[in-house]
Amino acid sequence: MTIIAFTVGEPSGIGPDLAVIYAQIKSNKNLLLFADPDVLLNRAKQLRLNIKIVESEQTSSACELSVYPIKVNAPVECGILNKDNAQYVLNTLECATEYCLNSQCDALVTGPVHKGVINQAGFSFTGHTEYLANLSNTDKTVMMLATSGLRVALATTHMPLSEVPQSITTQSLQKTIGIIHQFLLNNGIDTPKIAVCGLNPHAGEDGYLGMEEIKIINPLIKKLNNQGYNLLGSVPADTAFTPDALIGVDCVLTMYHDQGLPVLKTLEFKKAVNITLGLPFIRTSVDHGSALKLAGTGNISLGSLNAALNYAQMLVANHKKHQPSQVRSSYA
Repeated sequence: MTIIAFTVGEPSGIGPDLAVIYAQIKSNKNLLLFADPDVLLNRAKQLRLNIKIVESEQTSSACELSVYPIKVNAPVECGILNKDNAQYVLNTLECATEYCLNSQCDALVTGPVHKGVINQAGFSFTGHTEYLANLSNTDKTVMMLATSGLRVALATTHMPLSEVPQSITTQSLQKTIGIIHQFLLNNGIDTPKIAVCGLNPHAGEDGYLGMEEIKIINPLIKKLNNQGYNLLGSVPADTAFTPDALIGVDCVLTMYHDQGLPVLKTLEFKKAVNITLGLPFIRTSVDHGSALKLAGTGNISLGSLNAALNYAQMLVANHKKHQPSQVRSSYA
């Protein structure tokens, strides 16, 4: 039976709300939450909902939450960040990652964290993707967001735009494309078709608007296509997402965070799922932030959480189907 680890994330945000509201639904998914039980109980009281905390790896009925208890360091108030609880957030990630690495859980779904308050507490934290890679000693990961009709992967993730050009190297880009290609193969796509965006406007326009396409991106696409890949590009990002351009495309690789994600989130915000490729375990996440102003109001949607849970369960099933003897060997 598939067991999914779920880290609730920033305790003063809507992560606890997601868990409590989800608990009201009779689900066929077995979740093990990594969180403070008292935070969940207090949030349920504020939302006027009933929950029962059980220490188990299986949830047998509605209104129950299976919890691996990890205590916060300071009292939690809805919508009020407290840097003293940054260590708690990281502790939940560390414990959940250990469970996945030790095969005690089949996948990890992460709730929203607040990067700013974690850094204010003195921890270097650029995002889940990078932190989980460090915890699992993973050399290279790829951030992908997916909806029902579109997958968008990123060549670079959480960095200032000024640092992106020097981060687009032949070696890094080749590893990224290889990880995306293998992920799509692992999930039943026999000949993955990947559209690779240019870095510059109009994909550099033959060098008049930048040389990265001529020096790095286009030569690599040609090299990999000669090795059997099916890559399009480099494609101008401003037309890469038109309906005609997306016909037959399994994934669009963009060069930086805001080149592709605004398009995907415009299409299906709150229904998209964030996936980390390249980790030695499956990890998905909600596509939204901690929404401090909505914490404790009940005025939230479970759409992205449901998508993240469904996608995690699907990835586990696909991986068992395609690599039954190596279920947790590689989730690229």
